[in-house]
Amino acid sequence: MDKDKIILELIQKVELLTQRIQQLEVFEKENKKLRKENTVLEQRLSKYEHPKNSNNSSVPPSKDENRPKRNQSLREKTGRKPGGQKGRKGNTLKMVELPDIIEKHIPGFCSCCGEDVSSLPYEFVGKRQVMDLPEIKLHVKEYQIFKKVCTRGHQTTAQYPLEANAPVSYGNNIQSLIGYLHTRQYIPFKRMEEFIKDVFKIPISEGGIHYLLNKLVSKARPAYELIREKLNSNSDFSIGADETGVKVAGEKHWAWTWQNEEATFISITDNRAGKSITQNFKDGFEKAVLVHDCWKSHFNTKALTHQICMAHLLRELNYLTELYDHKWSRVCKRLFLSAIKLKDQMDDVDYYIHNPQRTTMENRLKILLDHALNKSNKELVAFQNRLVKYRHYIFPFLYHPKVPPDNNASERAIRNIKVKQKVSGQFKSPAGAFGFAVLRSVTDTILKNDQNVLGSLKVIANLHTD
Repeated sequence: MDKDKIILELIQKVELLTQRIQQLEVFEKENKKLRKENTVLEQRLSKYEHPKNSNNSSVPPSKDENRPKRNQSLREKTGRKPGGQKGRKGNTLKMVELPDIIEKHIPGFCSCCGEDVSSLPYEFVGKRQVMDLPEIKLHVKEYQIFKKVCTRGHQTTAQYPLEANAPVSYGNNIQSLIGYLHTRQYIPFKRMEEFIKDVFKIPISEGGIHYLLNKLVSKARPAYELIREKLNSNSDFSIGADETGVKVAGEKHWAWTWQNEEATFISITDNRAGKSITQNFKDGFEKAVLVHDCWKSHFNTKALTHQICMAHLLRELNYLTELYDHKWSRVCKRLFLSAIKLKDQMDDVDYYIHNPQRTTMENRLKILLDHALNKSNKELVAFQNRLVKYRHYIFPFLYHPKVPPDNNASERAIRNIKVKQKVSGQFKSPAGAFGFAVLRSVTDTILKNDQNVLGSLKVIANLHTD
């Protein structure tokens, strides 16, 4: 074979191989790109397969899609049967000693032969009582004033009481009832107007309801400030804090609560920043442990120390277990549940002495936080990093008897605002939102101290601040 021909064939083969190598390089690049896209798509798909809901995150139940099965409840089984438990006090109707009306039923004729027995002696057999409301009628009190002229010719005219500040006005009982319907029963203004007209036969407009509510809010302001001072100065309990979005005049606002076992303080502001905290509690809570979720503004609040809500962490661990099915999240959840169980078993003295079980919990937590997780599990790694950042705020509830492991009480205190918004849609003005915050703070505090809400609001309504 000709030498030049051989060389030419070899050159052609080299060129062909070069082209194939170039094609392979292109294919390899495309393959890498596709693998990367596939990884991203798998991660995105896993979120759809394991969506966040009220069982595994802080998403409220109202936003759950297709309402997930409640098989991920954080509540552990107690072994108790459903229904009322032994020793529970019932609410059975009981007879009163002095009824308002006694109606005697004495037979006048024999039920067998029809003989007239009206003149014969009779004996008591038994009694039953029927409890009912009397006919509700409007009670009108008229105040008449007079004048006198003394012997020296000076004229003195009596003064109307403060509640009679117009020719015809609504009394303090109606004022307190409107406050009760507004902040305890969450009745909208239109339905409140209808209720008062239908039940009490009292003509009243929405404007009249607003006017009476504003008067009650003014009278309740001192109690509102006392609640703030009570939370500021009380070091016997921890302070729970929470916030939630609320609509005011079509704009996004935020409802905040700070509360403990004795009192609840609610404020509604136009932001979720730390300035909303400082404008209500500028010095923070240096004598108390502040219990909250991981919102940064709460961590910036001065406090004796902080306690992260364990219920929030447990819900997140439910989600992470669904997403990755990783042993780390399951072990972490068991540790947190064990710590909460230990809290229930501790006596007051156990908080202030060496506690081997608590030490074991802390050592197990350290191992979990130091464990190297695969970086591909991004959300799991992010959760671990957050725990590392706030590691000193995970177990304070095991060192303070009055510190709960969760922030459920604050969520209960603020949930009422969501209920009110669900019923009424929104607050129509910042002033109306503030008024509800004042009265709801007072109402929730009344409930925590086992007082009658309507009766307590009557006491406030009878304060003369006009």
